[in-house]
Amino acid sequence: MFSLTVAAVVFGVIFLAELPDKTALAGLMLGTRYRASYVFAGVAAAFLLHVALAIAAGSVLTLLPHRVVQGVVGVLFLVGAAVLLFKKDDDEEDVATPADQSFWKVSGAGFMMILVAEFGDLTQIMTANLAARYDDPLSVGVGAVLGLWAVAGLGILGGRTLMKHVPLRLITKIAAGVMALLAAFSLYEALAA
Repeated sequence: MFSLTVAAVVFGVIFLAELPDKTALAGLMLGTRYRASYVFAGVAAAFLLHVALAIAAGSVLTLLPHRVVQGVVGVLFLVGAAVLLFKKDDDEEDVATPADQSFWKVSGAGFMMILVAEFGDLTQIMTANLAARYDDPLSVGVGAVLGLWAVAGLGILGGRTLMKHVPLRLITKIAAGVMALLAAFSLYEALAA
């Protein structure tokens, strides 16, 4: 059964975690060179695959005893918070861009860029953790996909404007704080069970 609450929590966590990521900058770069709808189509398809893989991994975790899952999830949330707080800011990375402006070449470039850059990325690990935590693949999947698509849309259409008004450091600290709270809650459940 679909839970709007779970989807909203997952959306918020994934949105905040993905905002400071290099893929938002790469999406911005592709979006300034090519038709935004073409770029978004490829990026959106890649994120859909990215979330499906994460949900599958998280569903496997739910087969373990609840206490073990909560402990693992809590530790991984702490690691995610630490990664966000202590990672060095990346400059815009060079992205191979298609030679022409056809839909298939532009969307293919966006798809491949996200597929490669996001494989095993923090948001994919966080999505797997959330799938294990809530044992609700549909709600977690919808929340994660919408969060990733929202960041991609912002990156492609208006990333520069957002970064002028909201410091990246603040966004990163908020995301790390949310993950630390989720870690504390998961660890508490693991120890109290």
